[in-house]
Amino acid sequence: MADETNDLPRTEDEWRVRLSPEEFRVLREAGTERPFTGEYVDTKTPGTYRCRACGAELFSSDTKFQSHCGWPSFDDAIPGAVREIEDRSLGMARTEIRCARCDSHLGHVFHGEGFTPKDTRHCVNSVSLRLDPREAG
Repeated sequence: MADETNDLPRTEDEWRVRLSPEEFRVLREAGTERPFTGEYVDTKTPGTYRCRACGAELFSSDTKFQSHCGWPSFDDAIPGAVREIEDRSLGMARTEIRCARCDSHLGHVFHGEGFTPKDTRHCVNSVSLRLDPREAG
């Protein structure tokens, strides 16, 4: 995993070599994994969720909650880790979230649903993430 932005792939062909076909489809082509199929939907393991493409820290497990939407949900991102972009791809206004470091697609963010006191749900594809578990103790 690259530690410096300069070490990141510069072309989509380079990303295609680094990522599995499903990772490439979701992270680089803004795809979506099927609901309730991702490895982190029900995970309660403490730790930090990182971008699967570049390793940047994105979400703390302390902000993860069960929204029953079919994808991992977080009520907050690590400051500066996620970039928001208007998405009108399905004929409606949504807010896409991307890794601020490598510009890979993560999912979408929704406000005003009332799930948490912060009233925010970052709905993230499991395939966009890698959990770095926190040591117990």
